[in-house]
Amino acid sequence: MINYLESQFSLAGRRALVTGASKGIGAGIAIAFASAGADLILLGRSRESLADTKAQVEALGRRADEMICELSDPKSVAALLPKLINLPADILVNNAGTIVRTDAIDLSLEDWNIVLQTNLTSLFQISQVVAKGMLVKGAGRIINIASLLSFQGGIRVTGYAASKHAVAGLTKALANEWGALGITVNAIAPGYIETNNTAPLRNDMKRNQSILERIPLGRWGKTDDIAGVAVFLASNAARYINGEILTVDGGWMAR
Repeated sequence: MINYLESQFSLAGRRALVTGASKGIGAGIAIAFASAGADLILLGRSRESLADTKAQVEALGRRADEMICELSDPKSVAALLPKLINLPADILVNNAGTIVRTDAIDLSLEDWNIVLQTNLTSLFQISQVVAKGMLVKGAGRIINIASLLSFQGGIRVTGYAASKHAVAGLTKALANEWGALGITVNAIAPGYIETNNTAPLRNDMKRNQSILERIPLGRWGKTDDIAGVAVFLASNAARYINGEILTVDGGWMAR
C-alpha cells in the first residue's frame, strides 16, 4: 500500500535547479529538496560558495551538480543560458536576489540596473529557457521567491520593491500561459527572515523592535520556514495551485 504522505510530498526521481543556492533561503530550499528525495543543480557565483550546500545535499545521498553564474552580469547570464537548454530540470526555484538600501533620490542607475537584472531579468531568462524543456515533458514546477515588497513599497529599497512587484506580476503571467501545458508557476513571498540581506535591519535595535511588534508570531522567520513551503509547492500535493503568491510572514500582512 502506498503511503499517502510519501506519494503526495516526495520529490524522489525529480531534479531541481535552485538559483542563489550558496546560503540563506536558497541553501535551505536545496537541502530540504534533497531531504524529500530530489537531486539538485546548484547555481551560484562560485564553486567555493556552493561547497557547503553541495556537501549537505550529498550527505543526504542525493546528487548535487553546480552551475556558476553572476546573475547581475548580463554577459554571464548570456553564457549560462545555452547550458540550460537541454537541462533535465523538473523544478526551478528562482531564489537569487540582491538589494540596495539607499534613499530613492540617491539611487544610481547602475545600482538600479544591478537589482533589476539580478531579481527580474535573469529570473525571466532562466525561466524561459528551463520551461522549454519542461514543455517537452508536459510537466514542471517553477517557484519564484517574491517578497512582502511585492505588495508594499518598503523604506529606502526602491529598486528591490520595483523588482519584487514585477516578480509577482511575472509569476501570474507565466502561470496563465504555461499552466494548461503542464507547468505550474507560483511564488513565495517571505516575511522577515534571518538572512544576510536582513542583517542591517536586525542590527538596528529600533527597527528590529518595530518589526517584531508587527509580526503576530513575535519572531523573525527561519530559512526552514520557507523551505518547507517550497517542498510543498514542488510536490504533487500542490498540483492544482497555480499563479499564487504565497506569503510566509508570521502574520505580518494580517496586521
